[in-house]
Amino acid sequence: MKFYLILLSLLFSCNCIAQKQELQRTIEQFFEGFHQKDSIKMKLVCSDKMILQSISENSIKGNKLSDESVKDFYKSIATIPTNLKFQEKILSYSIQIDGSMAHVWTPYEFYVNDKLSHSGVNAFTLFKENDKWKIIYLIDTRRK
Repeated sequence: MKFYLILLSLLFSCNCIAQKQELQRTIEQFFEGFHQKDSIKMKLVCSDKMILQSISENSIKGNKLSDESVKDFYKSIATIPTNLKFQEKILSYSIQIDGSMAHVWTPYEFYVNDKLSHSGVNAFTLFKENDKWKIIYLIDTRRK
C-alpha cells in the first residue's frame, strides 16, 4: 500500500512539473515573438479577448493605471523601428495552477539599446483551452 501511495504522489508531482514547464514555455514564446517584433507568433499564445493593463509607478506624478487594446498592442509591436534594440529580461518565474487557470508572476528588467530603461513585474493569467494555454490577462508594473 505504501508503495502505491509513493507511486501516486510521484506521478502527481511529474504532472505538476510538466504543466509548469508548459506554462513557462508559453510565456517564453510570447517574449520570443515580442523580441522578434512578430505579433503573429505572439497571437499563437494569446486569447483574442486578452486584457492588457500597465501600472506606471512614479513617486512625483503618482501611480497610473492604463489600459491597451489588443489591436493597439499588436500594432505597436509590428511598428517598432528596426534599428531599436530592446530586451525584456525575465528574472524568475512563479507559477500557480488550479485546473484550467494559471497565474505566472515574472519580475523583469527592460533594456533599450543595452541600457536599463525600467523594471517591474508581469502578472499573466492563462486559461487552458483545447489542451493549450492561452494568455487571457496581462498586467505589468513599470518603475524607473
